[in-house]
Amino acid sequence: MALQLSEIRQQITQIDRNLLKLLSERHRLAFDVARSKEVTQKALRDEEREQQLLQELIQFSENENYQLEAQYIISIFQKIIEDSVLTQQVYLQNRLNEQRSQNLHIAFLGKRGSYSNLAARNYAARYQKQFVELGCQSFEQVFEKVKNGEADFGILPLENTTSGAINEVYDLLQHTDLSLVGELAYPIKHCVLVNDATDLRQINTLYSHPQVIQQCSQFIHSLDRVHIEYCESSSHAMQLVSSLNKPNIAALGNEDGGKLYGLSVLKTNIANQENNITRFIVVSREAREVSPQIHTKTLLLMTTPQQAGSLADALFIFKKYQINMTKLESRPIYGKPWEEMFYLEIEANIHHPNTQDALEELKNHSNYLKILGCYPSEIVKPVNI
Repeated sequence: MALQLSEIRQQITQIDRNLLKLLSERHRLAFDVARSKEVTQKALRDEEREQQLLQELIQFSENENYQLEAQYIISIFQKIIEDSVLTQQVYLQNRLNEQRSQNLHIAFLGKRGSYSNLAARNYAARYQKQFVELGCQSFEQVFEKVKNGEADFGILPLENTTSGAINEVYDLLQHTDLSLVGELAYPIKHCVLVNDATDLRQINTLYSHPQVIQQCSQFIHSLDRVHIEYCESSSHAMQLVSSLNKPNIAALGNEDGGKLYGLSVLKTNIANQENNITRFIVVSREAREVSPQIHTKTLLLMTTPQQAGSLADALFIFKKYQINMTKLESRPIYGKPWEEMFYLEIEANIHHPNTQDALEELKNHSNYLKILGCYPSEIVKPVNI
């Protein structure tokens, strides 16, 4: 006799609970791995071991006839490996740097429910800290709250896979004495949020932050004669739509934030790109030391002489010292028409002798050079199988 659907679901629930227990046990073992590496000073990331692990799991599944696709196994365990790497990274960083109080004050753009707020929650949770939310009306105010001591950290979006660089944040970095101490990548899932059940054809006004509008431009263009109202943040847009309580208006934002304001999801997945991710940076008044065992990034600010080949000569130094450059962004220098300032992100720790030699040589090829920060890379690239 075939099992009833309710009985099948009970079995699935029990298996899922067992999986959670095993995942928790594996997560705890990551701390033991970190303690061992702290003693032996081995590099945190061991990509050869990761490849071997995935290959062994695929082979084991085939031998046991589990009937699981190799890609299915890889996708699940790459996420588990990512959690292990980041858990070890947090442990080593907390051991290296002075422990702060449990109640951190973190400044971010917008109110509760904004993407910056959700990123701040994610950052605090990873470092197992409680935090006080300090919503701000502008990126500049985020910098100010950290600078004057109201906030321990500031969380700011730096770039998005759909809309590109957040130029306002890059420009503010030119003039700050704050240090970059961290980064995190946060998946952005835009939705159409409304007060009550309504039809998309009834919507004639959309509220959101300019970046969100830009990232959803294709969806917006598909609508008929919709007016756009720009807001200081996506959370401000959600708050406005909730308070106005009209059937013909909607906010563009995230589902979790919408719930905080009593809004319902009318349509999901409206971004131009399905894989829509924003990279946030973390700024602090003081630099934080980064363990040499951790994959590290450094962000530099540089200007070069106004002569042919000067930028190419400067960049060649990174090839000479075998330092990988992951980002090159240019911004105009205010008051100097047609002159550019360059932001360079490199995969290197500024305390490593090789990096110090490279930066010393770079000074000879630049008019101005500033280290904006050295921080752990939170983007764990999966190994190839």
